[in-house]
Amino acid sequence: WYQRRVHGEFVASTNCINMGSGKPRGIQAARHLRNHRREERWADKEYNKAHGGSIWKHNPFQGASHAKGIVTEKVGLESKQPNSAVRKGCRVQLIKNGKKVTAFVPWDGSLNFIDENDEVLVAGFGRKGKAKGDIPGCRFKVVKVAGVSLWALFREKKDKPRS
Repeated sequence: WYQRRVHGEFVASTNCINMGSGKPRGIQAARHLRNHRREERWADKEYNKAHGGSIWKHNPFQGASHAKGIVTEKVGLESKQPNSAVRKGCRVQLIKNGKKVTAFVPWDGSLNFIDENDEVLVAGFGRKGKAKGDIPGCRFKVVKVAGVSLWALFREKKDKPRS
């Protein structure tokens, strides 16, 4: 609020609280406010990522949580500093769109259950498309091999079916 002079005295006035705020006000302002908000939402990074359509263009899974693919080769992924290890992974060509991704194979010795040309189910690492831990550039992990859970194979609860 500010003070204004009335009949020689200073009186507190509250009718100009919002003066200069830059927003349209009044009974006819709703359309302008709504349209302005709709346009300005695109400046928000999360909103733009969620609604801009880039999930269909740039994500190999095209918005899905899992994808099936064919193993093209087994690879060793060198871990980042300060760790020193060769993490086991495989190159997978996705069936739905033909894109090739590198998938991490969890658990010690699980790479022995995976052969080339096997059909595997690949999932994300749960980090919104980012690499996990010390494995550079690897955003996916193998979940199933030939329709059988990799965890069940590792725990020797199930056997891999003969193809």
